[in-house]
Amino acid sequence: MEKSQYSLCLEVLRRFHKAGLIHETMLIGSWTTVFYKMYFKNWLRLSKFVLVTRDLDFLIDRPRKNRKIVNIPHLLEDLGFIVSFKGSKGYMSLVHPDLIIEFLTPERGKGLDHPVPLLNLGMNATALRFLDFLSKDTIQLTVESFVVTLPHPARFAVHKLIVAQRRTNKDKAQKDNRVALDILNDLIDGGQAGLIRSVYEDISPRWRKKTEEALRNLDGIRILDVLNEDDR
Repeated sequence: MEKSQYSLCLEVLRRFHKAGLIHETMLIGSWTTVFYKMYFKNWLRLSKFVLVTRDLDFLIDRPRKNRKIVNIPHLLEDLGFIVSFKGSKGYMSLVHPDLIIEFLTPERGKGLDHPVPLLNLGMNATALRFLDFLSKDTIQLTVESFVVTLPHPARFAVHKLIVAQRRTNKDKAQKDNRVALDILNDLIDGGQAGLIRSVYEDISPRWRKKTEEALRNLDGIRILDVLNEDDR
């Protein structure tokens, strides 16, 4: 992560704060690891495999409840962000040489094959499965004069394990798995094994089975022991 990239990330968060958006969004994706280190300070170590990408992803849990009227493309235009559209459906992102901003929202019910309009924000969001899992348990970190909301790292890590199994890109799947193992092992060392187990029980039996199989293949026996502790 370059200093200029981090500075730009902070400026985006500052502007969201000033516009009253910071409490209506949750930071997810690889950038959460930067702020996890700040929140947990000494004991959440994470390894060299934690790589921050250009993707700066924000989760909006309930788009229809968003009441702030802020044109985000205009808000960030002077920083060099340009509106970009992907695919025939018109999924929006804001592209900068250092960062790409996208909004995501949980996919519920039968699912959607089109973007979710964020009319008050001048954007749209991509609906994805399992994102509601991230919003059930959050932490808040004070950065400068504002608060950033993040998924709890236990949920973030278990979510990474699930997403990795759904990816077709093997390199991205490998990175997801490495980040998940790093965080889960650090949480165990920090005395949070019980919380990992609680989060794990919040996923369906089908995905528990898939997650355990993935951990066996990843040599995550220590984590498996925590997950199955009550079964002995």
